[in-house]
Amino acid sequence: MMKDFKAYNKSFCLIFLAFITSYNIQAQTTYKAPSTNSQRANELQLNTITTAVPFLLITPDSRAGGMGDAGVASSTDINSIHWNPSKLGFAEKKLGIGVSYTPWLRALVPDINLAYLSGYYKTKKRGTIGASLRYFSLGDITFTDANGNTIGQFRPNEFAIDIAYATKLSKEFAVGGAVRYINSNLTGGALVEGAQTKAGRSVAVDISALYKKEKLKLGDKKAIGAIGLAITNIGAKMSYSDRGGKDNADFIPINMRLGGSLTVQLDEYNSIAILADVNKLLVPTPPIYKHNYDSTGKDQGIAYDADNNPIIEKGKDPNRGVAEGIFGSFSDAPGGSKEELRELNYSIGLEYWYNHLFAVRAGYFYEHPTKGNRQFFTLGAGVKYNVFGLDFAYLIPTQQRNPLENTLRFTLTFDFDAFKAQNDETKAAE
Repeated sequence: MMKDFKAYNKSFCLIFLAFITSYNIQAQTTYKAPSTNSQRANELQLNTITTAVPFLLITPDSRAGGMGDAGVASSTDINSIHWNPSKLGFAEKKLGIGVSYTPWLRALVPDINLAYLSGYYKTKKRGTIGASLRYFSLGDITFTDANGNTIGQFRPNEFAIDIAYATKLSKEFAVGGAVRYINSNLTGGALVEGAQTKAGRSVAVDISALYKKEKLKLGDKKAIGAIGLAITNIGAKMSYSDRGGKDNADFIPINMRLGGSLTVQLDEYNSIAILADVNKLLVPTPPIYKHNYDSTGKDQGIAYDADNNPIIEKGKDPNRGVAEGIFGSFSDAPGGSKEELRELNYSIGLEYWYNHLFAVRAGYFYEHPTKGNRQFFTLGAGVKYNVFGLDFAYLIPTQQRNPLENTLRFTLTFDFDAFKAQNDETKAAE
């Protein structure tokens, strides 16, 4: 069985490498132009959006991972940089560090994983500085020549380094941003389909805001409400080879996340929070290209114009600039407004805390079947003991034999304020 897994891993990586180093047009030819209205409706049933470095969208921490990947308006924690940097403006602790680990796609391959290190420091003024490192390992692959002889081994990897800053503009409103360096080394410079490959690199920024109202009343219960918005990974396209020029570059996953939360203090020891997020990728939707057919109706491939450009049957040209791609992403789906609505992903989550020491979490994530079909429930728990906190999350797909099944996440956090208080108490006792 392990050999089968490794063989699949190698094939998966090689197919992916060939995909990203081919011309951009080749990534968009999945969708034929049907000859009848009924056929066209069927063809539009699957039209997923692909980008470079999708690992940037993987939930890195266990807290949000236990709440259906909802986190844009949750309370501030060590992993706020990923979800909404402006949440750091409401940080109550002076210093915190956390580390998370996620074995990824273990239902398919045994050696893909995501590691995440994050932390923040609250300055003496109104601002908070944060930083994080995300490292994604895609396991081992073996390169062979045309005769099947082994010519080398390589471990593809991707990483991103973030620096963030957030500040309050008022007692209830904070803004924040982050700068991100992205490096994606999938081939180690190997030749793929005759092209010399290279590591893909890009720089991106996040912009975000959070409104938080702490003195709400629900009957006789105290409550806290929050609304957050974050637009992340706004940056240059990424290319893995020089072949094809700018048309060979792919969008990175520019994403918009909007959400809210409501936390109710049930009594002195018990509280519960309800969260909801909506996500949308701000990148072009693949169009439908016109195809040529012979007299028997057999597909002869994509039709090209006199300048050797593929003819778009429906939708818009995906080879656009970053700004045009962002603003055009709201109206470029070949299926019109109905397909645009399908591109929204939804997350809902619940979080219960007992005395700020023990937490139980649950959530649900929904993605439309035509846009990737990720649909799953999540469960999670957390415990705090002195200066340490431990969280874990478990993912339960709604369908059997799903690549995401049995996904576990682990997060360990360190509360340095509690550590200092503990030291002060020890010194006072002496």
